[in-house]
Amino acid sequence: MKQLLCATFEGIDAKIVEVQFTATKGLPAFTIVGMANTAITESKERVKSALLSNSYTFPPKRLTINLAPSDLRKEGSHFDLPIAVLIALGNHEVDLSEWYVFGELGLDGSVTENTLLYPILLSLANQGVIKRAIVPMISLPKLSKIPGIAFYGVESLNDTLTLLRADQLPQRDGYTTDFDFNRISHNEEKYYFHEIYPVDFIDIKGQEHAKRAALIAAAGMHNLLLEGSPGSGKSMIAKRLVHIMPPLHNNEMLECAKLEILEGKDPSFSPLRPFRAPHHSSTGASIFGGGAHKAQIGEVGLAHGGILFFDELPHFSKTVLEALREPLEDRHIRISRVNTKVTYNANFLFVAAMNPCPCGNLFSTTTACRCSDLEINRYKSRLSDPFLDRIDLYVQMHAVTAGDKPSVTSKELHEKVREAFLRQKGRGQKRLNGALSDAEIARFCPLNDEAQTVIDQAIGRFGLSFRAVSRVLKVARTIADIEGKEEIEKRELLEALSYRKR
Repeated sequence: MKQLLCATFEGIDAKIVEVQFTATKGLPAFTIVGMANTAITESKERVKSALLSNSYTFPPKRLTINLAPSDLRKEGSHFDLPIAVLIALGNHEVDLSEWYVFGELGLDGSVTENTLLYPILLSLANQGVIKRAIVPMISLPKLSKIPGIAFYGVESLNDTLTLLRADQLPQRDGYTTDFDFNRISHNEEKYYFHEIYPVDFIDIKGQEHAKRAALIAAAGMHNLLLEGSPGSGKSMIAKRLVHIMPPLHNNEMLECAKLEILEGKDPSFSPLRPFRAPHHSSTGASIFGGGAHKAQIGEVGLAHGGILFFDELPHFSKTVLEALREPLEDRHIRISRVNTKVTYNANFLFVAAMNPCPCGNLFSTTTACRCSDLEINRYKSRLSDPFLDRIDLYVQMHAVTAGDKPSVTSKELHEKVREAFLRQKGRGQKRLNGALSDAEIARFCPLNDEAQTVIDQAIGRFGLSFRAVSRVLKVARTIADIEGKEEIEKRELLEALSYRKR
């Protein structure tokens, strides 16, 4: 029996698959077993044609391909190449240990790429189980961005067999895992960012309080809720916020590229974080993911590392808003079905915008509100207290006046975000302030005596929950980082308390 290593995709993680081959005496037959989907079973015809087109003899024996483990559902046309290689090698003694082989075969023996290759190989690299792999040459430029794997590109079945039979591996092309973007470094780790602002905060006139909250939200990844009249700039701030987010580590950029591929896009390998803005009519399955037999990733999972923006927040269904509480708190989402259970990472910055009332004119000084008290209460009651308790920053935005002027650019805000980012890393934080655990809050959010007195008074006066106190401290920590202070003082704590919705 001969075998090669391959892998299949399950949820958002890859599982190793051993492609095993035997040729036994009996009536000629070609069988693939091991819970293979249609794309894999159809590979029999592609493999036959590729072998015969390249002058290889198809053995007149009973050929059996087993994809182990047999209880794992496999999918993907990238199993073509390892199957063909095992049949072509036959009884030849070749060392196939530690070789992972991926590729879809054309009828002429050419090797083409498969959309699942990048997420599969990135997952295997993160698990530390792969050292070298044979992949389609066309996929090499983007796959070579994944560190820790020696990739060998091939264009045909003949190239693959020549490579495996070689006494010495050939010199690989000089692809780099580095990115050509602006960067900052800390402890020899590189973090990438860009200074391209297709939309700029300089376009927003007035709304200084909201701009300040946007800066704090970006610097610490704190959830933000903007409430104001139509046209006050809520959506403008949300769309500009993604361009001033903290820089990305190499691994985070690779994860963002994986999410792009799962969505069906070509990976951009850009330091721009994801920005997802589902419509309020979206179903729960489209936002959180789902599927009867295979759990697909939804908007919450695709927003990992970036921004999830809900415009017209109260118009989202009550079920969606209440289900959002789990990822806002735990930073992951679990999808449970009869046939599968999958957990997706969902560490995103949640930004929401809403009108103060159904007609939108409650805060207006020029237009009368047409809503009754009952309509306003019904509108706002769609947002439960447990949901609002997970919002770190609440800002009321007022209508624009003739005296409002632009005040700050995105570049200036982005510089402050990067400075705050380096201060967080300098303290030894692995996560940004918004994601700190209770133990990390006690370690990284020290209060002086005056600030401690203020928080004790606020707990009694406003009835703050334990979660609310933790979030206030994390916001105050970010404000102190923006101001360049090591310790949280009374001023930072009072500003953090001012953003709580009461």
